[in-house]
Amino acid sequence: MTKDDLKPGEFNPYYGAYIQKTAGLSLRDDLKSSGEQTISFLKGISFDKLEYRYAQGKWNIKEIIQHLMDAERIFAYRALRIARKDQTPLPGFEQNDYILPSQASNRSLEELINEFKAIKLATVSLFDSFSDNMLMSLGTASNSPISVRAIGFIIMGHEIHHCEVIKERYLF
Repeated sequence: MTKDDLKPGEFNPYYGAYIQKTAGLSLRDDLKSSGEQTISFLKGISFDKLEYRYAQGKWNIKEIIQHLMDAERIFAYRALRIARKDQTPLPGFEQNDYILPSQASNRSLEELINEFKAIKLATVSLFDSFSDNMLMSLGTASNSPISVRAIGFIIMGHEIHHCEVIKERYLF
């Protein structure tokens, strides 16, 4: 199953940019390997770059890692609810409100990576448990329709996006 299998109406166009980043990836085969690539990339970041901000008000790298974890947890929760046929509309979340209380800057890179690994393992296990019919399930999140399989591609694309941002704006 690739992003090309997604049909119009399975996700809010806002997420299209993330989904496009998954070109050539398979949901079932690459959710785990894309996470492993992210972990390898994060481990290679030098200590002196972890708290760098390229502009005032922008997150540092530790905060980006925390954001990736928070977002993945939220998206996986949405996928679970929708796969289980819960038709309750799920609210959005304001990503910026999550960063300061997370105190990500007070954590070591090792702690963040270990937590990221655990979250990724849980997400991969969850998606592995979904049948093809469950992956096709539609629900509502952030006032828009979304499918379970679209959520999987959003998780991967969101991760790719933030790794690209780190490479372009933080590592020079």
